Amino acid sequence: MSEPEAHIHTTAGKLADLQRRIEEATHAGSARAVEKQHAKGKLTARERIDLLLDEGSFVELDEFARHRATDFGMADNRP
Repeated sequence: MSEPEAHIHTTAGKLADLQRRIEEATHAGSARAVEKQHAKGKLTARERIDLLLDEGSFVELDEFARHRATDFGMADNRP
């Protein structure tokens, strides 16, 4: 059964919906893709950013943006 939707007509519901969307956007990569990177001895882009910058100093802008490229089958690789 699917999880109940937040009541988006209240401030608390809107905040809960925003938090859910942020979680989905920041964890958009599949576990398989992350494991594939780690198997090659590589870190994911977010892991590299975390190592590069001071904790709490990075603010991601446009975290809900998605690329529009469709060439070379890129549309099939969207999360």
